[in-house]
Amino acid sequence: MARLGTGIGWRPEIADAVERMPGIDWVEAVAENVCPGHLPESLLRLRERGVTVVPHGVSLGLGGADRPDEARLTALAERAQALGSPLVTEHIAFVRAGGPLTATPRLEAGHLLPVPRTRDALDVLCANVRLAQAALPVPLAVENIAALLAWPGEELTEGQFLYELADRTGVRLLIDVANLHTNHVNRGEDPSKALAELPLEAIAYVHVAGGFERDGVWHDSHAHPVPRPVLDILTDLTSRVAPPGVLLERDENFPEPGELERELVSIREAVERGARTRTALPATVMPAAAGTVTASGPAPEATAVPEPVPDSVPDPAPGSVADARDAAVRQRLGLAQAALLSALVAGTPVPEGFDRVRLGVQARALAAKRADVVAKVAPELPLILGGGYRAAFLAYAQGNPMRGGYRQDALDFAGRLLLHGDLAEGRARRELRRWWLDRSGPAPRPGSRLGRVGQVGRSLIRR
Repeated sequence: MARLGTGIGWRPEIADAVERMPGIDWVEAVAENVCPGHLPESLLRLRERGVTVVPHGVSLGLGGADRPDEARLTALAERAQALGSPLVTEHIAFVRAGGPLTATPRLEAGHLLPVPRTRDALDVLCANVRLAQAALPVPLAVENIAALLAWPGEELTEGQFLYELADRTGVRLLIDVANLHTNHVNRGEDPSKALAELPLEAIAYVHVAGGFERDGVWHDSHAHPVPRPVLDILTDLTSRVAPPGVLLERDENFPEPGELERELVSIREAVERGARTRTALPATVMPAAAGTVTASGPAPEATAVPEPVPDSVPDPAPGSVADARDAAVRQRLGLAQAALLSALVAGTPVPEGFDRVRLGVQARALAAKRADVVAKVAPELPLILGGGYRAAFLAYAQGNPMRGGYRQDALDFAGRLLLHGDLAEGRARRELRRWWLDRSGPAPRPGSRLGRVGQVGRSLIRR
């Protein structure tokens, strides 16, 4: 694996600042926010300067019970090729559940949710990773996620789960040290133990990010400065291995460029502290690694990471015993994930064994994220509804699960306000009606909820 160095998450809001930052060797862009045929000018300029760009997917759902969607895999492959990336990354998570596999309504989480660390879930994840690897033109790395809740009956620790995943598939690992801290606070898991159990040679790079604690729960916000405990975990990791790259993530509440640059300095210092400990160990404990220095000063050293070779386990032949077992395992996992997601987004009963308080925290966090993202993809809605937007959206989210992405969620939200009369007649209602009609198309599907809203809207406009 080629050395990446020090990087930062590229976001449109800080694109200009990132271009001017010293010592940035590479950037990571959210894959779903990049169009291969219309790459942002900022990313093109960075590439021309030799800055590596890595697409980071968030919607594939490799930990879900279904096989990866071919269209999503094709889209991820296209972005890797358009950006000339040496690898692509995704998450060990599920993001949707239900559908034909379980004969239950299809539900979207709009967020990354943890998979149970069980043998069933590991088998499905390994199979899905192999399918993704076969469809992508470059190596795949998968990221450990932050969790607010734990599954009952888990059979493996996080480190054991990741070790077996890498061992069975040859997939690389994107280790997020902020997520290790989150799981320490929320689930009582020891970050040092997780690092000790990892296959360190499989690490592709490392994420570092900030968050905040409220009522004993750590929220991985990516909107706050990186705290000291996260930097300490980074130092622990780099005392064990020299990762090919380290990257700062920031998604919200962007500070001045100078503050981001100071955070990068703190990250480099944490890496260097770990490197000094590692190089001080006897050679029999830790092999020597070749140090490198960039224009911005010492950076993470690069270990020689062997190319992982996935095992050659073929997909089960249709109708075989293995195929029947795979189907049964996927269905069991699918039913469990659908029950959990339904409790989180549709208000159905909490599945047995889950912490009701933590599930409530997760449900509120999902609704809040939906409100925030809808406000971004449809910024007219907060302008139209003013200070009442957030309360109105959270009330809508309680009984209306997301069914087709955030843009569809925005349309559904506006349609509900119009259809059910939740918004009094006046300027806001007239503007919302006009906004909805402009975006829902001239002929919504007959019989659909949006179609009924359209009839109401057009009727009101004719008045």
